Amino acid sequence: MTASGTFGYGTEYADFIDLGRLGGVFVKGTTLEPRQGNDYPRMAETPSGMLNSVGLQNKGVDYFVEHLYPVIRDYDTHMIVNVSGSTIEDYVACAEKLAGLEKMPAIELNISCPNVKEGGMAFGTSCASAASVTKAVREVYPKTLIVKLSPNVTDIAEIARAVEAEGADAVSLVNTFLGMAIDVERRKPKLSTITGGLSGPCIKPIALRMVWQVFHAVQIPIIGMGGITDWKDAIEFILAGADAIQIGTYNFVDPAASVKIVDGINDYLDRHHISSVNELVGRLDSF
Repeated sequence: MTASGTFGYGTEYADFIDLGRLGGVFVKGTTLEPRQGNDYPRMAETPSGMLNSVGLQNKGVDYFVEHLYPVIRDYDTHMIVNVSGSTIEDYVACAEKLAGLEKMPAIELNISCPNVKEGGMAFGTSCASAASVTKAVREVYPKTLIVKLSPNVTDIAEIARAVEAEGADAVSLVNTFLGMAIDVERRKPKLSTITGGLSGPCIKPIALRMVWQVFHAVQIPIIGMGGITDWKDAIEFILAGADAIQIGTYNFVDPAASVKIVDGINDYLDRHHISSVNELVGRLDSF
């Protein structure tokens, strides 16, 4: 699948690949009200990765329902909305508006957003806040609820257990790591917000470790992501415990990366005489 914020609404990539070959497209982060996003500059390249502080720029859930959903609803893949908010009430209201969309089988709850009622601390950085937003959305959203976990925590496994206990059907991990970059000639930060989200190959070893930890902590499915660039990376995440994977930053490098990875996974299965990728989930052999 493709990760939210890296693949637009699918339409932007339809000329490059057959979307029907993908397991799903997680569309751009959607909020209750329109957001303009952060001031520029809001992206910066780093060694083996990138920083972003786009700030969830989007036209709001009502615009999505009225104008974007009719365009993407009939793509031959699973279209899934990433839902973001600043309060629990925002998440709930947004989820309610999406619940009635027939061709949208799931939402992905982005709990890396700052909770304005709790002083700006992200919902996903404590068990209590992660559990509370998951519980509130679960009460109004009857379809598949995926919770996207923040890696900026001491113990991601306990966060995963907290959202599982409140009704999450699956978890996706990891979101971006908090980072920053400095222009030494100007002696200024490279992002207008000073800090931003780090993604790309540089985070893969840490993301892989977190998927492995969560696999041993919960019973619900895991969607793994974080620096996947080729089929080998994808297989690593599956062996660590991911039932599915998302391609994120590398979509900017190669618009056809996702289907190339699908082909690579299929070739690997054929070479090893494995009938289903499900046989590999969590099958990491110990020494």
